[in-house]
Amino acid sequence: MRRLIAACIVVLFLAGSVQAEDMRIIVAIRGKNLYAVLEDNPASRALYKVMPFTIRMKNLYGREMRALLPMTLPVEKLSANSYAVGDIIYWPPRHSLMIIYRQKGERFRRQHLGRIESGAEVLANAEDMDVTFAPAPVY
Repeated sequence: MRRLIAACIVVLFLAGSVQAEDMRIIVAIRGKNLYAVLEDNPASRALYKVMPFTIRMKNLYGREMRALLPMTLPVEKLSANSYAVGDIIYWPPRHSLMIIYRQKGERFRRQHLGRIESGAEVLANAEDMDVTFAPAPVY
């Protein structure tokens, strides 16, 4: 009986933890699914735990889709290096979740969350829209 209880505790513990290889997500935009992988950091894990969710994103500055999150994400290490098309980032001062679709060379302090594997350029001429973030199915 003790072994069964111990085995159940281990299974529950492992099921509750989020591993980096498990943080593959779908970013659904107007019927098109973009696939992304989140980094293994506290902010990404916190975001992953609240998925699935749909949020209204605004097209800003000719480079990004942005939404103000209703919560703060834990920040581990901010970067100020250049960003890339497809980056999913968190900007702590405004609790902003951003998807970068065009490189403009600016540098700003942010927490890198992950990266869309391909297709982020479809956002370049997009208007404000609802975007769904969800865990990708595991096969």
